Amino acid sequence: MPISDTKNHPYLKSWQAAAAPLEDALMGKTEWQPARQNFIERMEALLPPPEGVTFSMSALNGVPTLVVTPTNVVGNRALFYMHGGGYVHGGVGMYRALAGHYALGLSARVYIPDYRQAPEFPFPTPIDDVFEAYRALFDIGHSPHELAVSGDSAGGALVVTIMRWAKRAGVPLPVAGVALSPWADLTHSGASAKTRDGIDPLVGTHFLDRLARTFLGHELASHPDASPIFADVRGLSPVLIQMGENEVMLDSGIALASRLAEQRVRTTLEVWPGMFHVWHALVGHLPEADEALGNAIAFLLREFSRNSARD
Repeated sequence: MPISDTKNHPYLKSWQAAAAPLEDALMGKTEWQPARQNFIERMEALLPPPEGVTFSMSALNGVPTLVVTPTNVVGNRALFYMHGGGYVHGGVGMYRALAGHYALGLSARVYIPDYRQAPEFPFPTPIDDVFEAYRALFDIGHSPHELAVSGDSAGGALVVTIMRWAKRAGVPLPVAGVALSPWADLTHSGASAKTRDGIDPLVGTHFLDRLARTFLGHELASHPDASPIFADVRGLSPVLIQMGENEVMLDSGIALASRLAEQRVRTTLEVWPGMFHVWHALVGHLPEADEALGNAIAFLLREFSRNSARD
């Protein structure tokens, strides 16, 4: 099995070093809040944003939200971005680079909710917070025809879950969603959870199992809101899924694409040779990250154009 030629990329080494203390926190050896904050701060320093964007904090239905505004913003176009981190250790600060590139490419404001996370706030609180923030976008004047959603890892699964919740609640759906390396199966039932374990330089199956237990509390890993490969996804907006060949989550991403397609959701799946979990974070530093994000932006721009006549 090919191992990514990028495994020795200097940014990956720094990423691994920043994430190492999280394992001690998962095992109860250290406190969560300092470990999480240290990781977020180190990643924010590692991945600075591009020029041409500004940042501010807002509140969407009480959820603190980072707002990324590009100099080239077009009208009221917006992207709602849900950060990763296993519902446990992510934060908006470490997404300034990725969101900045997204904002410039889409000529859109990007909203990143700083949702509450486990272990302090386990399932379903993170999902509740994200959905409340999503609902608020329509209260501040955004049109569903000018709104898209995206996310990575846990946030990639939330792309599907939030659309499901919106459909159930009668809240407008976005024009489309982009799921980057979605963590869509917390049971880790796919073969890649074993065959890619130790190959993906960023995430291992044992670490994911600990994250899942921390997030789920007493809930089953097969709950459709935690693992959308088991969910009813009929009637959702078009979805693009991007996975890396070397991800332990590869099979769950493929299963999510199959689930969507089987239930008549227009679905596009890209599997990137040699890539690892959420390689997109290295946009500006890794050509494959630039190209993958470019594909995601092009996909969303097509969907914005397709829906523009409906507004």
